[in-house]
Amino acid sequence: MRSAQKVFTSDLAENEAILRELLHDSSDLVFSKFQIGGQKLLLVYVEGLCDTKLVEQIILKPLIYQGFPVCEDIPPFTQKVHRLLLPVLRVSSAVNSEAIVEGVLTGNVALFAAGESEVLLADFQHYQERNVEEPSTESVVRGPRDGFTESLRVNTSLIRRRLSTPHLVNKAFQVGEQTGTKVEILYLQGVAKPSIVEEVIRRISQIKINGVLESGYIEEMIEDTPYSPFPQIQNTERPDVVCGALLEGKVAIVTANTPFVLIVPMTFWSGLQASEDYYERAIYTTLVRWVRYCMFLIALLLPSIYVALTTFHPQIIPTVLLISIAAAREGVPFPAVVEAILMEFMFEALREAGVRLPKAIGSAVSIVGALVIGQSAVAAGIISAPMVIVVATTGIASFGIPRYNLGTALRILRFPMLLLAGFIGIYGILVGFTAILIHLSCLNSFGIPYLTPVSSETTGFTQDIIFRAPRRSLLRQSKKRTEK
Repeated sequence: MRSAQKVFTSDLAENEAILRELLHDSSDLVFSKFQIGGQKLLLVYVEGLCDTKLVEQIILKPLIYQGFPVCEDIPPFTQKVHRLLLPVLRVSSAVNSEAIVEGVLTGNVALFAAGESEVLLADFQHYQERNVEEPSTESVVRGPRDGFTESLRVNTSLIRRRLSTPHLVNKAFQVGEQTGTKVEILYLQGVAKPSIVEEVIRRISQIKINGVLESGYIEEMIEDTPYSPFPQIQNTERPDVVCGALLEGKVAIVTANTPFVLIVPMTFWSGLQASEDYYERAIYTTLVRWVRYCMFLIALLLPSIYVALTTFHPQIIPTVLLISIAAAREGVPFPAVVEAILMEFMFEALREAGVRLPKAIGSAVSIVGALVIGQSAVAAGIISAPMVIVVATTGIASFGIPRYNLGTALRILRFPMLLLAGFIGIYGILVGFTAILIHLSCLNSFGIPYLTPVSSETTGFTQDIIFRAPRRSLLRQSKKRTEK
């Protein structure tokens, strides 16, 4: 809700009263009055949002201790301060109360001069910022170690440091009626499709929300299909990932007060790729990608296949293995599907507990809890040992997915796949997997098919999906696409 418009006058006392009323006389609001050569001045700022030492050095000391230089060519006092003391800072002038209040609340110092209705807003923003550190959610063996922070300007500078080109465009927005959160989109002019850029701008401009505290608010408001388990917007803490996406023609959405930057459009294959894929040699990356694809299928289908085979199709299992599984399941009171759902639920509970607990004990509790509960359940005859192996293998495979939100989609889909396998066996798995493929083929991310570039209209997709070709081959393929 925006504050009501008030009219400022040339009287400092009246202006101070208006500001105190608009800002509800908050305790962190500072009003500093002083006089220079007969000219009465009022400085207004919010303590903690401004660099008070810089204010003292640039404004207060020159005015109070050194006197103001004589300059008859610039009549208004505020304009003299602007041109003679603040030539290199971001300075603006305002006369309406809404702009002045917004400026003060975003780290600007408001300078009122007696006898003048124009107010000077000087940018002295200073927040307590976290240092640039390696992202904990996207660690790599080889690659840059810096990550985004909660500062919007630090994040954009990390991107510009890598892409020092005038074609990198930055457009600013303000989202949230109460928070006024700054949001900026970045893209490479001539590389990103204009239709995608226009769509991103349109969706962000249409956001009507009370407040934005994290980029997840923006993600939910602009994604194409909010009820799909699969993410349609990629998020990352790594500047090199964002720069790589910008070079591919994508658009980055940087939100203030969060280290997570959004990248659109997102495809299914980008969720299975890591930044390290382009820093290692092609032959190693190809092997790792095949391992990831196998882990994706294991994380989605292994428990369902086990339940289907042991319940409906034991004739497919080799005789020796079948005898071993039957012996292990002897005395277990639950059917295989109930057993699997119980173990999956317990595994998810342990994983969530490990995340929420303090780091010093979180990993220890999750590991010890899994060992103790699994061993105790097998010893008590409630759960069979093969089921523990299957669930543990599935959990390990899900940890191998590079993007956390794509791994979350697998965790969600695993339960309906288990139910289908428990009711109609292998046919249920085929029905469920077919439904997932149809859903993926129908998904779009900002007008781009989710399975791009695997389509009949695209050629050369094997060079960077099925395997990662050497960089020279990728460059030749990129030039061909550009020429087309």
